[in-house]
Parts: sequence; structure tokens; C-alpha cells
Amino acid sequence: MKKPQPVRPVREDAFPLCIIRVVGGIWVGLKEVLMEWRSIFHGFLVAALFSGFSLPASPQRGSAAQKPRPSQHGAVSQTINNTVLTIDYNRPVARGRKLFGSLVPFGRIWCPGADDATAITLTTDITVNGKKLSAGSYTIWAEPKPDQWTLIFSKAYPAFHTPYPAGRDALRVTAKPRTGEHMETLSFYFPAVDGKRGELVLHWGTVVVPVQLEVP
Repeated sequence: MKKPQPVRPVREDAFPLCIIRVVGGIWVGLKEVLMEWRSIFHGFLVAALFSGFSLPASPQRGSAAQKPRPSQHGAVSQTINNTVLTIDYNRPVARGRKLFGSLVPFGRIWCPGADDATAITLTTDITVNGKKLSAGSYTIWAEPKPDQWTLIFSKAYPAFHTPYPAGRDALRVTAKPRTGEHMETLSFYFPAVDGKRGELVLHWGTVVVPVQLEVP
């Protein structure tokens, strides 16, 4: 029978040394994890900078992205007696083209503007060439002919400039065109206003189309 081995006494400094080794091992492992996460985060940040966040565009590229619209927006407002009339529209440019009877065919209903349909807003009832037009907002359309135009105020508001919203007319009036100086960009304006009356014209190229307005 083997003789039992004597039990060695535990040193007093053994436990602190063991704890130090365990803590040291944990710190080394934690340090490796932190280094790995740091590498992953760095890679993610670089990828984000080059993909999700673009550098400011050069002036040349930025100007191309913000190219002006061919037909710039315009607006004109006029008070006649106690009524305010406001016209909002986009203004096409002639650019040397033959306009009426070519670019704008005779006998076809057309919106005098571009993109969104030209709109007119009235704060009270008025008359246009002697016919009543109630307060409200309308879109403006026209049927040009060599010697006579038809101007149409449509209840289709707001609307795109094409197609013409058939069946939504609020008022139609006829007007006799006259010749004026060349107007490169389509314009609406009020050349005459007096008391309760005023004249509104559509002017593009050398064609001027007037209508007479009156506030009762």
C-alpha cells in the first residue's frame, strides 16, 4: 500500500497571482476584440464616405444640374376698382421660330404658356368683353385664327398645359388680334386701366390679343 503524499501548503501569494493572470488574460482578449471592432468601424466609415456621402460637385457640374428652365415663370397682378386680378404662367420664348400658323396651329386649342396651364385668379366678379366671369381661379386657353381668336376660361384649375380639358369651360369670348412690336417672350399685361375698366392683352411675337375687362 502506497504511502499518502503530504499535502503541500498553499502559498499566501498564490491567489493574487492567479487573479492577476486571469485579469491579464481577459484584458488581452478584450484588447483584441476592441482592435477588431476598430478595424471594422474604420472600414465602414471609409465605405460610407465614398458611397453614401458625395463630395461637393464642382461649379461646372453643379451648374449643369441646375440648368434654367426654357420657359421661366412669370406673374402679373392688377387692381381694377375693388378687384385684384392675378395671372400666373410660364413664358415660352420665340427663338426665331414662326409662331402662329406654324408652331401654334390655327384652329387648334392651345394653352398660352408652358408646363402648368396659365392661371388667372379674380377676387370679385368681372365682365370680359361684356360677359360675366365669376370670382375664382381659372386656367386660360386659346384657339387662334388669322383674323379672330377665341379665349377660353376653364374651371379645370390647376391643370397641365395639355390636353385641353374639354367640357370644363366657364366662359368663352372672341377677340380680334392686332399687330404690335416683336415680343420675344410670351407676355400677359395690362396696358390700360381706368376706374372700373381695364384692358388685358396676350402678346407673343408680333401678335397682340386684347380683351376688355370691367368691374360692375
